[in-house]
Amino acid sequence: MAEAFYPPRHLYYDGKVQMASGSVFRSIDPSTAQPLADIHAASHSDVDNAIASAHRAFLSWSRTPPVARARILLKAVQLLRDRNDELAKIETQDTGKPFSETSTVDVVTGADVLEFFANLVAGGGLNGETVQLREDAWVYTKKEPLGVCAGIGAWNYPIQIEVTPLHGLFLAQIYTEAGVPPGVFNIVNGGGDLGAYLTSHPGIAKVSFTGQVSTGKKVASSAASNMKYITMELGGKSPVIVLPDADVDNAVDGAMMANFFSSGQVCTNGTRVFVPSQMKQQFEKTLVEKMEHIRPGNLMDPNTNFGPLVSEVHYQKVLSYIKHGIQTDGAKLLYGGPEKPEAIAGLESGYWVKPTIFTDCDDSMKIVQQEIFGPVLTILTYDSVDEAIERANATPLGLAAGVFTKDLNSAHKVIARLEAGITWVNTWGESPAEMSVGGWKESGVGVENGKRGLEAWVRNKSTLVDMSGVVPTVFAKI
Repeated sequence: MAEAFYPPRHLYYDGKVQMASGSVFRSIDPSTAQPLADIHAASHSDVDNAIASAHRAFLSWSRTPPVARARILLKAVQLLRDRNDELAKIETQDTGKPFSETSTVDVVTGADVLEFFANLVAGGGLNGETVQLREDAWVYTKKEPLGVCAGIGAWNYPIQIEVTPLHGLFLAQIYTEAGVPPGVFNIVNGGGDLGAYLTSHPGIAKVSFTGQVSTGKKVASSAASNMKYITMELGGKSPVIVLPDADVDNAVDGAMMANFFSSGQVCTNGTRVFVPSQMKQQFEKTLVEKMEHIRPGNLMDPNTNFGPLVSEVHYQKVLSYIKHGIQTDGAKLLYGGPEKPEAIAGLESGYWVKPTIFTDCDDSMKIVQQEIFGPVLTILTYDSVDEAIERANATPLGLAAGVFTKDLNSAHKVIARLEAGITWVNTWGESPAEMSVGGWKESGVGVENGKRGLEAWVRNKSTLVDMSGVVPTVFAKI
């Protein structure tokens, strides 16, 4: 096995690198299956120390004026932008996403989110309210910080959401360089056992988790048993509804973005593509023609726009779904399949899978019902819009949905009936910092981004002030 490319990764708290005392796991480059770095996991005592560090920092940081905090965060934003390509290269190696994607989306959107929140706080976005009850009485509210919070992040957007092992140290050092006080932003590495310890820790006020539904339910249950605040962004099996009047080229472009961007490893993927029966042949023809524009290969090549899956375990999982679709579900394989792409010379040992399309699908198929989290698109036909909406909603998940049409009145009517927390019209996937996003049903609790997303990290305090000089009482002398 080749030598690891990066130095070992430890923990980061109290403003500096700290040696971990837990086990060691290895980060792998998904495009080659070669090691990148040894990651040292935290023990329970390491977590205790990191949380204690955060509590010490909370006392002063939470009392720092919003404008002063914003200045520090905006400096971190500039450092992220200045080091965009350096961070993007690391993310490409760690996640297997092409550099053409990580350099233009991942670090950029992470900086955008931080910039939006910094400006929002500095501009009074977390100010409370005042209400005049009567001439001599009024109510004021304050939004106060929750305390020390734990973020258990997704690997696929590490800078925007939280961090993956290779990013942790770099991101923490950027915050420290920007002036974030020691203990405000800490990194601990670990697996499910460490996550369970974090979610049940008495020193944690809130848990934010991004990941699959089954794990999210366990995290939410653990947090709820200790009355912690939670935000959950979980999985989806999202529908794309192509209305009969839609421009086929635009609808195909949207369906491809909804299924093959990030090699299909996006929780909001629109993997159930509902197409009018009379449009099926034209839609399939256009889709297959445009699949030639998907270019796997050297991830640092600016022309590459499709990468491998993130790990061997996940590769085997996605492969099993593709084989199930062919052998058991009996769907028609329109494109792709279980083989590796041809254009990956020298990368055959990586976790590559062909972008795959199934057609002649029905709602009972496993590949239609279950989240695959890979580049697998399923085409389902419908005969009426009412039918399409009913079938689109027939899932326990409700993360995202989208509509393609030339008629915006129809689009709004369909969107209003779709049971999903994130919806798009004539586009797919964009979720800017200004847009609050979150799932319905089993796809999540709460929202991220936007003003509502920030308010999920504070608690309300209401105070009534009576200036009459007399305390109202029912216990007065008769």
